[in-house]
Amino acid sequence: MKGSCLCGAIGFEIDGPYPKLYQCHCSLCRKQGGSVSNTGLIVAANKFRWLSGESMISTWTRETGFRSYFCSRCGAPLPNPLRDTGTIWVPSGLIDGDEPLEIGAQLYIGSKAPWDRLPPGGLQFETAPALTELIALLHSRSTR
Repeated sequence: MKGSCLCGAIGFEIDGPYPKLYQCHCSLCRKQGGSVSNTGLIVAANKFRWLSGESMISTWTRETGFRSYFCSRCGAPLPNPLRDTGTIWVPSGLIDGDEPLEIGAQLYIGSKAPWDRLPPGGLQFETAPALTELIALLHSRSTR
């Protein structure tokens, strides 16, 4: 599966099998994505590789450790290492093509925007499970 930023200068590739997606409704993710939630997937670092434009990646890190990589040309959010877990966070909106991905969990629904309407069903968390638990959940065969 391949992906790219808005202007196409930065490209990447992910080897399958692909985990489920998650949607995070916390205020940081809303601000980073400019929408009601941030939909992403978490992949093993050894299944991810940059194809082009790596020198155009800019970064910003909040005091809490929240990290954001983005394209220095178009500003699109980019994949980045997820703490020290050996995984990469990938914003799903960057994925090119039509892979059959599914959403496995809704996170931080307790702080979602008042106009945000969640789809019925699926796993929903008031905040979020421990990161290792979330990664295992998204890589499992079933979320029901």
